[in-house]
Amino acid sequence: MTHSILRFVFVLFLVIKPLSAAADNTILILGDSLSAAYGLKQEQGWVKLLQDKYDAEQRNIELINASISGETTGGALRRLDALLEQYQPSHVLIELGANDGLRGFPVTKMQANLTDLIEKSQAANAMVSLMEIYIPPNYGPRYSKMFTDSFTQVSEKTNAHLLNFFMLNVADKPNLMQRDQLHPNKEAQPLIRDEMYDSINQWLNKD
Repeated sequence: MTHSILRFVFVLFLVIKPLSAAADNTILILGDSLSAAYGLKQEQGWVKLLQDKYDAEQRNIELINASISGETTGGALRRLDALLEQYQPSHVLIELGANDGLRGFPVTKMQANLTDLIEKSQAANAMVSLMEIYIPPNYGPRYSKMFTDSFTQVSEKTNAHLLNFFMLNVADKPNLMQRDQLHPNKEAQPLIRDEMYDSINQWLNKD
């Protein structure tokens, strides 16, 4: 009887330990079309390419891509509780705000939503990273500056890690953009993957 109990405890330990280790490195990505592989197959997008790189290196990191094309900060906020409960991520990466800006939503509302997204994630014991977002200059210098400055302000207020916008080295190169000149094409995805590989490593090492 004693041997049976010990064997059960040992097997249970072997099962639970790998599950716990995986949970320690689960990154929930809340993004829009830039992270949802808009216009491409999912396996061509930077998130899947990055997961493939982690897997090849046998890194104990799992990416959960909860990105949706057209997503706003408000839309993500409505989905967040369920996502946190379902995946229980150790880390949350927020790549949102572009659609708020493109629709001319008030900057103050976007800031409030981003703050809520971060604080809800932190309350669920997740480390949070916020990506700085830029919008096209045709919205005017005043709005554009207020918009982009918001991300630094929110990150400082919430103590979230601030990531550089991954489109800065891609958006000005037509050969790396789709016909709409808003979304990166297939050729751009490995470049974004490599940038995010470095950025996420810095974030994880900081934490």
